[in-house]
Amino acid sequence: MGCWGSKERVPPSDMNGYRSSTAHSSHQATGVATQTPYQTYQQQQQQQLHVQPPKMSAPQPQPRQQPMKSSATSTRPVQKPETVLGKPLEDIRQFYTLGKELGRGQFGITYLCTENSTGNSYACKSILKRKLVNKQDREDIKREIQIMQHLSGQQNIVEFRGAYEDRQSVHLVMELCSGGELFDKIIAQGHYTEKAAAALCRAIVNVVHHCHFMGVMHRDLKPENFLLSNKDGGAMLKATDFGLSVFIDEGKVYRDIVGSAYYVAPEVLRRSYGKEIDVWSAGVILYILLSGVPPFWAETEKGIFDAILKGGVDFESEPWLLISDSAKDLVRKMLIQDPKKRITSAEVLEHPWMREGGEASDKPIGSAVLSRMKQFRAMNKLKKMALKVIAEALSEEEIKGLKTMFANMDTDKSGTITYEELKTGLARLGSKLSETEVKQLMDAVSI
Repeated sequence: MGCWGSKERVPPSDMNGYRSSTAHSSHQATGVATQTPYQTYQQQQQQQLHVQPPKMSAPQPQPRQQPMKSSATSTRPVQKPETVLGKPLEDIRQFYTLGKELGRGQFGITYLCTENSTGNSYACKSILKRKLVNKQDREDIKREIQIMQHLSGQQNIVEFRGAYEDRQSVHLVMELCSGGELFDKIIAQGHYTEKAAAALCRAIVNVVHHCHFMGVMHRDLKPENFLLSNKDGGAMLKATDFGLSVFIDEGKVYRDIVGSAYYVAPEVLRRSYGKEIDVWSAGVILYILLSGVPPFWAETEKGIFDAILKGGVDFESEPWLLISDSAKDLVRKMLIQDPKKRITSAEVLEHPWMREGGEASDKPIGSAVLSRMKQFRAMNKLKKMALKVIAEALSEEEIKGLKTMFANMDTDKSGTITYEELKTGLARLGSKLSETEVKQLMDAVSI
């Protein structure tokens, strides 16, 4: 899988995800202007006759006639194609060979790519310029590139290799992370401990700490934006998406609503926030790592936001009675509603439970946590796929059918969808899930 996550925005009234999120109109570069041919006019010449007795002088040679431009005609300068990056267009294929598709998002596609000079493999995120419909979209792409260059060098942040632009797309080349997503790795291992959760969360908070130290607010921390560098047991966890990140303007109060539903901080929904929102999001991830489900849950986005604003974190139900007091203490401090009282990223890293070799137990966490995490992950995948198809303009009737499919998956409402119906329905919607993956999805959501 490539080092790239999807971007979502939260609509102001509900929630727009990674800025995310939206139909795009075509945005073409200006071409070369065609000039109107200028008109020529004949200047009248009067022939002067000089009479000299007793003979007439020979006719004088006529001056050469000069064409005259119409005063109404002006020559327009040739315009160069408009660029997003503000530098000359270049063909990425001179440097890299693009291979198979690794992932697909709202703005573009991520490909496996090979550097021509070395044979090394990387990930290339290709963003269609026609989907960058306004100046803000283009500024967002430029800022993402600047931030990735600025943060480069931290071990838990994907290495940025370079940006290229041709007439159709902007291409971002970065380190290839082939180990898959965070939750997928945990589920595949089949066993899990507080110590393992602490190590994963420590990598995430290291990213937050580095961002804040370098003057950057991430604004969209979630498990999907972290990939493992490779499939080895000791693979490094890497942050891969900085599409909503901004350079921190000290003293500025941020008001635009960004993020993803489960992970957004309450002050974002109140439209008055700063960098403390990243610690909240990391706290939500830690809660899921320890329990398998998010701390704020509802059937709709509005319900999730209401729960976040209301506050109150459940530490009473399973498996929290089996989780250490030290772990619960850290989660509480990361999920304090008042950002001024919330623990900082530096303080998180110094917490006794979080420190390397600290209090985190090596005792296995119950299998129920992995089961819930598997179900939560599967539903997120399906919702993400559904949103993708809807974004690609399904008809009203097809969207209604998709909503019905979701309703049928709700076991509490006695859904009756079968494996064959799910497989056929997903194929009809353009899904590329294998038969095994569809079966895993069926198992995870208990249809």
